[in-house]
Amino acid sequence: MAVARSALSASTVRSATARVFQLLDVFTSGTPGLSLTEMSRRSGLPLTTVHRFAHELHRIGVLECDSDGAYRIGLRLWEIAAHAPRGVGLREAAMPFLEDLYEATHENVQLAVRDGHDVVYIEHIAGRRAVGVRTQVGLRFPLHATGVGLVLLAFADDRLQEEVMREPLASFTPRTIKDPAALRRQLAEVRRQGFAISDRQVTMDAMSVASPVRDAEDAVVAAVSLVVAADVSPTAIAPAVVAAGRGISRVLRNAGVVLER
Repeated sequence: MAVARSALSASTVRSATARVFQLLDVFTSGTPGLSLTEMSRRSGLPLTTVHRFAHELHRIGVLECDSDGAYRIGLRLWEIAAHAPRGVGLREAAMPFLEDLYEATHENVQLAVRDGHDVVYIEHIAGRRAVGVRTQVGLRFPLHATGVGLVLLAFADDRLQEEVMREPLASFTPRTIKDPAALRRQLAEVRRQGFAISDRQVTMDAMSVASPVRDAEDAVVAAVSLVVAADVSPTAIAPAVVAAGRGISRVLRNAGVVLER
């Protein structure tokens, strides 16, 4: 389930650059192709403005346009995003461990970082016969509901934790934690045991176990997880997930990598 959350609103956008990002923010995994009219409606920008921006973005490859006039995110934007230091350094360090974790389990493997109050997935290996997941690279999700998000929130500073808990906690299933006091207890448990369990909080058929990834300054900068069927014992897979997190952390530490957070 894609969750689109934009910090930009029609009432606060002023600069051309901000309006371009407001326009790009209308695309989601569920709506990859949109007409100019749909882009205008979803962004709140005038149709003339959308037409002008879309034409320029198409010219430079940031947007693509099909024969039906539907616009999509172009490969040029992907090329630029692929150079983000936080993603590149982590992925290079993490991929051998993510692949080993997949080969050992044939379950869904994920790597994610925090961006504001959201988790953003930067790598995903899908298990062919594993439980279905809605994760894809670039997807955002609220921190409180996912295994990787719980790890990143548990090791974030107190100020950010309180900010998250003051917001309405989105609910995806009857098991999603919506009570701040319950969330505080779960975060304390994550810190105590060193890994997080998100049991049917996103979908009722899946459970995830996640472990922190630390950089050379011992700060938690990412999280790695396995997503499995809800009837799998989390204690059975936790050691492998924790080992993967520690392995990635060791590579970052030995290379002296300090990532922005």
